[in-house]
Amino acid sequence: MSLTDALFTAFSIPFMARALVVMLVLAVVAGVVGVLVNLRGLEFISDGLTHAVFPGLAIGLAVGGTSGLLPGAAIAALGGALALTWLDRAGITSDAAIAIVLTATFSVGVIVVSKSDDYAGELEALLFGRVLTIPPEQVLPLVAVSLVALLAVVVTLKQQLFRAFDARGSRAAGDSVLMLDLVLNAAIALVVVAAAATVGTLLVLALLIVPGAVARLTTARLWWLFPVAALFAAVGAWLGLATGFAVSVGAGIDLPAGATVVGVFVVGYALALAVFGLRQWVRGSASAAARTGDGPPSRPRSAAPVGEGR
Repeated sequence: MSLTDALFTAFSIPFMARALVVMLVLAVVAGVVGVLVNLRGLEFISDGLTHAVFPGLAIGLAVGGTSGLLPGAAIAALGGALALTWLDRAGITSDAAIAIVLTATFSVGVIVVSKSDDYAGELEALLFGRVLTIPPEQVLPLVAVSLVALLAVVVTLKQQLFRAFDARGSRAAGDSVLMLDLVLNAAIALVVVAAAATVGTLLVLALLIVPGAVARLTTARLWWLFPVAALFAAVGAWLGLATGFAVSVGAGIDLPAGATVVGVFVVGYALALAVFGLRQWVRGSASAAARTGDGPPSRPRSAAPVGEGR
């Protein structure tokens, strides 16, 4: 299989095209939301919401089949977001609140799934996703859920950034901390809903956290974090699907599409981390050389460079 076939021709197949559309939209939205998750340090809350979605997926599947996955997950995720926000506002430490929601909801989901005839198969699909078997009628709802999450973040973006960097200043400026937390938690929940129905509940965190972490390593400019994270997520989703198709079809090795996408994300983060470490090392070496006088001789202050002065 040629590189062109893997990167482009493969997506002329209907199920691959559906997977690409959903994953591109989801990845971009998750990248943008993930920047705020990274800035606020809400990675553990995101983990709690992924587990809160699980019983919704299980109940939705039991009641309505595959068409019940999205509404079931949406109800469970929004309920989890409200519960986490309320517990935090009630004075319970966030780690304890997340642990309560995580263990309670995940146990309910396992109990529901255990009552099905195909326990192992359904549990595997809910945990690891079904990105290549997304029904055509679910494409628009998944895209719509992702775009609603993006809209919620974009509308409150300046306030969310103010809240992330200066919570007291945000409160003094008149921003509603409760409302901002609810909006962000709801946006995270909606991303989790769309991702859980595609890559599965266990792999959702990679979509939410890795792009934001890569953006933090790549640029120090605040407003560049969002396009960098979105671009990384989109390219990672595309390359992940292409890699899974090439290996599965070309080499005959069956690779789960969702896990392959996550693997590409992790490899991308490792490369970004290596480049960041190398850059820091070069800067440290240059700084040390300048302090010890081993660097190039500095220009005399009295001699202005050509084109300067005057």
